Amino acid sequence: MAPAQASLGLARTCGTIDHMTHAYDSIAEGYAALNETSLLNEFYNRPAIVELAGDVSGRRILDAGCGSGPILADLRAGGAEITGVDASAGMLEQAKLRLGTQTDLLVADLADRLPFDDDTFDDIVASQVLHYLEDWAPTLAEFRRVLKPGGRLIVSEEHPAATFLGDRLSGGTSEYFGVRARTEEWNLGGQSTQLVFWDRPLHAMTDAFAAAGFRITTISEPAPSPAARERFPEEFADRPSGRFLAFLLFVLDSTKV
Repeated sequence: MAPAQASLGLARTCGTIDHMTHAYDSIAEGYAALNETSLLNEFYNRPAIVELAGDVSGRRILDAGCGSGPILADLRAGGAEITGVDASAGMLEQAKLRLGTQTDLLVADLADRLPFDDDTFDDIVASQVLHYLEDWAPTLAEFRRVLKPGGRLIVSEEHPAATFLGDRLSGGTSEYFGVRARTEEWNLGGQSTQLVFWDRPLHAMTDAFAAAGFRITTISEPAPSPAARERFPEEFADRPSGRFLAFLLFVLDSTKV
């Protein structure tokens, strides 16, 4: 996470290479615990995704990079039929503790072919996961393949302006344009690990969506939930609007017919 966002909490879902898988296995328990209370997860990202998803009753939804399963729990509470995949077996163990062992949870790397038939899901949620991939094209093609015609892809990513500004304000020299790797050290639950993120500008995101056969219907720079200000008053002391720049969310329709 960008330095400017670090004080707000952590947000992640799944790793897509061996290093990332092992990294999240090592911090799975600590991350799951933090995820229950952090500003960016509990009071910002999750409610924003639920709001964008709308009425999910009866819809079959894949959480691609489900981590410890908080978004799956929200979707199931709304009546959705849920499936979750994550590259980290350790994170999926945490998800089973939350959701029960009968929940459809699978180890899968989003850089590979997904273990589902064509036209399986009504919706896919990809929350804070695409930034672990240097190349989005194969993964987005797989999302489109397993979505039903007219299906939706809901994406949450770090706001490219936030990562860029966070780096520059902390003395970094990153450029906004182009795709670039960013390495961070995370310490959770007594465990330390390095995570690699691939930052990209907004136009690279939208170009990738269009090339994969998705049409953008919504772009959201969400506000945190009303409870956030009461829970984290120090974070809002210099934010009279009650908002901050952290994540960028998209709702995309598949153009497949």
